[in-house]
Amino acid sequence: MKYYIIAGEASGDLHGANLINELKKTDPQAIFRCWGGDLMEEQGAEIVKHYRDLAFMGFFEVVTNLRTIIKNIDFCKSDLLNFNPDAVILVDYPGFNLRIAEFAHDKNYKVIYYISPQVWAWKQSRVKKIKRVVDKMLVILPFEQDFYKRFNYEVEFVGHPLLDAISRREKMEDDFLQKHHLDGKKIIALLPGSRKQEIKTMLPLMINAVKSFTDYTIVIAGAPSILPEFYEDITEGKIKTIFNATYEILQHAEAALVTSGTATLETALFGVPQVVCYKGNRISYLIAKQLIKIDFISLVNLVMKKEIVKELIQDDLNAENIKSELKNILSTGSSRVKILQGYQELKEALGGSGASERAAISIHHYLNPST
Repeated sequence: MKYYIIAGEASGDLHGANLINELKKTDPQAIFRCWGGDLMEEQGAEIVKHYRDLAFMGFFEVVTNLRTIIKNIDFCKSDLLNFNPDAVILVDYPGFNLRIAEFAHDKNYKVIYYISPQVWAWKQSRVKKIKRVVDKMLVILPFEQDFYKRFNYEVEFVGHPLLDAISRREKMEDDFLQKHHLDGKKIIALLPGSRKQEIKTMLPLMINAVKSFTDYTIVIAGAPSILPEFYEDITEGKIKTIFNATYEILQHAEAALVTSGTATLETALFGVPQVVCYKGNRISYLIAKQLIKIDFISLVNLVMKKEIVKELIQDDLNAENIKSELKNILSTGSSRVKILQGYQELKEALGGSGASERAAISIHHYLNPST
């Protein structure tokens, strides 16, 4: 079968790659044409557009890049028709993917959505469109199934694919610290995001906050789609940035400062206490504040429906507050213990390993009902 898969961010590339790996087991002759990244390409997919050219965050940023986005949508529609796939698989990235879902549905392609848009957070009206244009929805967060039931839309919960991604990385290099010339000090990891916009905002704040933690080694997890020079301009070469090694860094970290997103969940699954950081364009933030209908921004707290990790958002995100919260989680006191206990509950709530396999089998059976 021919699959057209669209993932517009680093996390989508990861989950898309794991899905492709499992789909090849059910369909060894499968052909994949994708919007994604290096990980999907490593699985044998032909990459049409790399996600580094697609990621625009925030209302203001989307508006200023509208011409590029419309151009990409038009090109995607044309490319999809030329490829003529058996199924279109969309991975999160809702602003773009819901437009493609509508187009693909109108052209009578099977539309499968893997990793639901966060319609439970804002724009719940999008559920009407999803019901109309998405043939099958696979969700990865436990509360999403109940959310969609309220709209009389049956979805399938397959579990979170991060559990698979992390379990496959359990056997890591024993010489990681030596290989990267990291001294004997404990590590504080900085995960400032995967887009240039957010890194520019978050990383200087994080660096300023950790200046006084001289008993620790500070390590930045570099996004694979960003050039080293970009980090060097911000750090002035004074802080080590390691690329393609986020999981290895987390495995050795004592604590982490993490920009909100999938990385908060990855950090939790490695058992690393964290402070969640977010600061966006002020106009985008003010608009989002009026529209978003959730109590938390980190996936850790959202899944658990309570505060497990501290979130510092917008005006609360400053060097002093980061420093204070970091001190709390580096100590052996109640804050650290509470976080680690919460992480154990989180792992149980996410449904165990095997999500990518379950998703691939579900897709295969849906497209081949007689098998």
